[in-house]
Amino acid sequence: MASKTVRARLDEIECLYEITKAIHATMDLRKALYRVLDLLSEYLSMKRGSITLLHPGSSEIRTEVAHGISSNAKTKGRYRVGEGVTGRVVESGRPMAVPNIDAEPLFLDRTGARSRMDKSKISFICVPIKEGRRVMGALSADRVFEGSSPLKEDVRLLTIISGLIARKVSILEKINQEKDLLNQENLRLKKELGKKYSFSSIIGNSRKMQEVFHLITQVAKSNANVLLLGESGTGKELAANALHYNSHRTDMPFIKVNCAALPANLVEAELFGHEKGAFTGASKQKEGKFELANNGTIFLDEIGSLALESQGKLLRVLQEKELERLGGTKTIKVNVRLIAATNKDLGEAVELGEFREDLYYRLNVYPIYLPALRDREADVLLLADYFLEKYDQEYNKDVKRISTPTIDALAQYHWPGNVRELENCIERAVLLCEDQVLHSYHLPPTLQTAEDTGTHQSQSLKDAIERFEKELLIDALKSHRGNMRQAATALESTERIFGYKVRKYQIQPKQYK
Repeated sequence: MASKTVRARLDEIECLYEITKAIHATMDLRKALYRVLDLLSEYLSMKRGSITLLHPGSSEIRTEVAHGISSNAKTKGRYRVGEGVTGRVVESGRPMAVPNIDAEPLFLDRTGARSRMDKSKISFICVPIKEGRRVMGALSADRVFEGSSPLKEDVRLLTIISGLIARKVSILEKINQEKDLLNQENLRLKKELGKKYSFSSIIGNSRKMQEVFHLITQVAKSNANVLLLGESGTGKELAANALHYNSHRTDMPFIKVNCAALPANLVEAELFGHEKGAFTGASKQKEGKFELANNGTIFLDEIGSLALESQGKLLRVLQEKELERLGGTKTIKVNVRLIAATNKDLGEAVELGEFREDLYYRLNVYPIYLPALRDREADVLLLADYFLEKYDQEYNKDVKRISTPTIDALAQYHWPGNVRELENCIERAVLLCEDQVLHSYHLPPTLQTAEDTGTHQSQSLKDAIERFEKELLIDALKSHRGNMRQAATALESTERIFGYKVRKYQIQPKQYK
């Protein structure tokens, strides 16, 4: 008798060990629960086990998994809280052991899995699956009727197992909640990207920029390759962003590659990937940028710097939509839309033999030229105001506006670095500015003193002082909407002196109301 008890204990311990392994072996809750019921049947001779879970949205207890019960019978295993033995267990959070189900009116046998003759020989044990005070469901199993004494041990064992199940359910719920939050955040970020890279994010009202917007609108929804042309700093990457995020591929990858920044001996490995051991240092297989961009868009900036050999392989990818990794033999199919950009004259490069003619015509399906900033004078102030607001917020400043002489300086400069140079110029000015008005002396020296810019002529100390004084008067009038009394007070001067200076510099206060 003692050896039989010892054997039963060993079976319980081994069963618990296997159940613990099964629960933690997979993230698939159903698979883990089915394995738990199989192990209970295998080790402890329990029949017709089931695990029911409470669905908070409907307050209904449903059979999630079952052992020894047909699929059709399992679908019938639904209870309301408080209904039957299972409903009572979920409602109270306490286990119930029924020695003889035939004599228990609470036992409903909703599944109909037990025959009338079997009911007199079956005991039923049901324990809550709960964490703390929160009941998630119930674990139940049938036993061959042997009187009431063995059921206490069954209740104890099933309670231990239900605790393991409750922990697993709780962990998976938290993981699913985190996934939901991440998905929501992902959707929010995608919406933000859509807004950030919409056409409205490209600043410009000039006629040439309106032409650019029209061209982007026409091609964005297609799969055509696009070639962005223009000087450095004209906004080719912004145009590429707008093309991708307003296309049908907006939810797919968008991979950016600066070809000029890639070492010549690594260009192919970066673009097309490589196999392990393909070259010294290739310690593992690596996917290339084209593979990463599959079904999405790839942006190749400074494409004119690609070596001729790499150009040939790029041409094959564009024509055949397939590639081979460096050191590999397997052909990989890719579906990628290409947006290329360059500040070089590719037509001239073709004539010089520096760029493949066939690749040039493959890229030049839909060229878009981004104009230089000197050719869009109407946009300079618009861009300056945009960057002023951007860096005013970023650096927590309180700069309200740009002074009139500063506007003149910005408008007259020829901007060899285009929009990028203007942005850097305004960022520097905002950092230096200590009041609410951005003045010309906050600008870089190239805009203040360089004779070739046409911004300033050589001037005497008297001229410089008068220029600065006039600027202060105008700024004060702008700040107080042409009110001379308030402007004079702001400059700690009298209205009489202020009026004298206004007449001296032929300033019209009414135009600032």
